[in-house]
Amino acid sequence: MIRLCACILHYGEPELTARLHTHLHKAEPERAQDVLVLDNAAPHAYAPAWHRLDANRYWAGAFAWFLAQAEALGYTHVWFCNNDIQLLSAGPYLKRLEARLARLEKQGRVGALSPALEHNPYHRHTQQQPGGGCRPVPYLDGVAPVVSVQAVAAVGGLDCEDNQYGYGVDVWLSLRLQQAGWQVLVDDGMLMRHRYHTTANAVTGFMQTAAKAEEAFMQKRLGPQWREHMQQLQQGWQQPSGQTVE
Repeated sequence: MIRLCACILHYGEPELTARLHTHLHKAEPERAQDVLVLDNAAPHAYAPAWHRLDANRYWAGAFAWFLAQAEALGYTHVWFCNNDIQLLSAGPYLKRLEARLARLEKQGRVGALSPALEHNPYHRHTQQQPGGGCRPVPYLDGVAPVVSVQAVAAVGGLDCEDNQYGYGVDVWLSLRLQQAGWQVLVDDGMLMRHRYHTTANAVTGFMQTAAKAEEAFMQKRLGPQWREHMQQLQQGWQQPSGQTVE
């Protein structure tokens, strides 16, 4: 049985977190207990948060921490949402994603699934395509992935000890999931908008520090030509028209 929770990672503007939190509650009030806000020791605390960390673990550290908590709470899947996303498709969301995952699992194990993005300047293959189905992609970014707790554990966890900031960790995770035989998918039937680097740009020096950590992290795992490798994956991502897994 699939049991999904949504986790909104709070850091930066409480208004952004409140907007998404309220939207999910209004769209699916009967699932309010499954929408959890994790306050990442933000300078401006989010009062209704489910839990507040005692230190900023950054994206990857917070994600790893929450995955362990979700498993203990009996959830099989986690929808890990940046607080600066905006869902453009109508709800309900958790119920819809659970049903989607249940159908997809009949065709093969799903490791990660992401709603499509209205625009993504870094990973164009995650932008919405016509058809409304789910399509395989080589990798996902960490804007709002739905991941199987079992799948992440099966590939050895997030593998983020040397890069808590998270840039590159999301890509590396989905690459490992796909290589291990788990489906990695974009759901074109659910659309979202993302305000890139909303919080990161507000913290002096963060982008530069995170970029250096990503470079070292990706070189260690994919070699010095890792950027060229990622470009090749992006160039070869597009499936023939209508080819979806659902």
